[in-house]
Amino acid sequence: MADRFLITGGGGFIGHHLAGRLLDEGADVVILDDFSRARPDDDFARLRERARVVEHDLRLPLPPGLLTGDFDGVFHLAAVVGVQRTIENPGHVLRTNVLSTLNLLEWCSSRPPGMLFFSSTSEVADGAVTTGLTGLPAPEHVPYVAAEPWSPRTSYSLSKVTGELLVMQHAENFPIRIGRYHNVYGPRMGNSHVIPQFLRRALDGVNPFPIYGADQTRAYCHVADAVSATVAVARASATKVVVNIGDDTEELTARDLAARVFEVAGIQPRVEIFPPPPGSPDRRLPDLTALRALTGYQPQVRLDDGLRTTYEWYAR
Repeated sequence: MADRFLITGGGGFIGHHLAGRLLDEGADVVILDDFSRARPDDDFARLRERARVVEHDLRLPLPPGLLTGDFDGVFHLAAVVGVQRTIENPGHVLRTNVLSTLNLLEWCSSRPPGMLFFSSTSEVADGAVTTGLTGLPAPEHVPYVAAEPWSPRTSYSLSKVTGELLVMQHAENFPIRIGRYHNVYGPRMGNSHVIPQFLRRALDGVNPFPIYGADQTRAYCHVADAVSATVAVARASATKVVVNIGDDTEELTARDLAARVFEVAGIQPRVEIFPPPPGSPDRRLPDLTALRALTGYQPQVRLDDGLRTTYEWYAR
């Protein structure tokens, strides 16, 4: 029989691509989403033809009978994400993300899955890097530090480290996988992150072209590589796993990223430099030692290629 998987947040960015990959591999996939953010576009319409879609707000307990049968794995990707959303309504981010995890875990306790994957974030380690407790690349075992505890932006990292804690309490009941995603990009990722913002400005002919935090550096991971790593981690034979997921092959500044986008779009706008957003780390680079030891993972999508295909998707 085919593997059977549940993906919460399967209508969103990474969840959508993960669902497609699992379906391509012959799995039976159930998508759970409240569609508060996910776009019911043509891409999702095609996915819906192959997967079962259940609409539910995970801030509420799952009603009996909403999900039937057993699952070989559950991927918990449902969450409120995005810097702007976090700054505008930190209480909503914290409440939604923690409640969603608590309600899913309650359901998992009654129907233990073969594995639970929890989607976490690079921001769990940002505070330790900012305060100098660790350098980069940052491994998984660094302490969680709220460098600016009263900053609205802290609500997101706090919701994720709380989720990690809650999930780990169930490791005796079913295998746990925690994947901390680092700057994943690609088609269908919305408009609230730096790469789609740059692509939108290029497509709209914005000139002068604003860059916030031009000298801050990141290493960007294409969603196809992130999904490959996620599937490999899910299928690893271990009880408890915490790994960074990203691409460490190229770290570049926001200024250099903009230049790559200009090349893809065939434009040469004048650049205007502004300070970085509050609470934004100067550098972010994942340590992928644990991920490679567990799965043999190597990213396959070069940044230039990934930017081009993502630009083409947004252009369409």
